[in-house]
Amino acid sequence: MIKFYGYKRCSTSKKARKWFDDHGIQYDYQDLVELPPTESQLLKWMTKYQDRGLKYFFNTHGQRYRADNFKEKVPTMTIKEAAKLMSEDGKLIKRPLVVDEDNLTCGFKEDVFAKTWLKK
Repeated sequence: MIKFYGYKRCSTSKKARKWFDDHGIQYDYQDLVELPPTESQLLKWMTKYQDRGLKYFFNTHGQRYRADNFKEKVPTMTIKEAAKLMSEDGKLIKRPLVVDEDNLTCGFKEDVFAKTWLKK
């Protein structure tokens, strides 16, 4: 089952959910602000997809990211440190984060979603 971590007030999450609904793709929705993924889940995903870099997982447009100067911190941060921070503050996670057994996407780009989430 596809797990969709989004935020109800995020326009990008809304667009991505609409895309899934329009394509008849079933998913389990979880608000990542109210209930962020666990540190161990994030650690697993960031390790499996570490070729994308830690920045891929961060909401670089978020208030805390900018206020706490994560732009300077992320390049030297460990995966474990990033997973801990994101598990404590879901707004640090780029949304939506969509994952299943074999795939993971952060953010919404229609072409990436089509390539990743439309079953052949």
